Amino acid sequence: QVQLVESGGGLVQQGGSLRLSCAASGSMFSINVMGWYRQAPGKQRELVADITRGGSTNYADSVKGRFTISRDNAKNTVYLQMNSLKPEDTAVYYCNAHYYTTTLQYLEVWGQGTLVTVSS
Repeated sequence: QVQLVESGGGLVQQGGSLRLSCAASGSMFSINVMGWYRQAPGKQRELVADITRGGSTNYADSVKGRFTISRDNAKNTVYLQMNSLKPEDTAVYYCNAHYYTTTLQYLEVWGQGTLVTVSS
């Protein structure tokens, strides 16, 4: 089975930076889209950013100019560089991937989540 493992979350003061990493492992043909979602207490999960295999990116308006998503296709890893963090960024961040299996089924997988807490 394919799984996503996130790392890099933690506690940071407002204005600080964190880098999240998400590595996909297991048997797969290729990963099409990888993205980061977040969910704050009492709120709905929302897309933060995503990136295609070719490098096209998409960002939520709330993080544009502050966050940068990137990926290393050879390592099946996606990153989220978060700068100028705000208390409003506090949430559990989840990695997501849409991928093709070795038999070319198109599937989705989620990571377990990593907590980011930004203090004021």
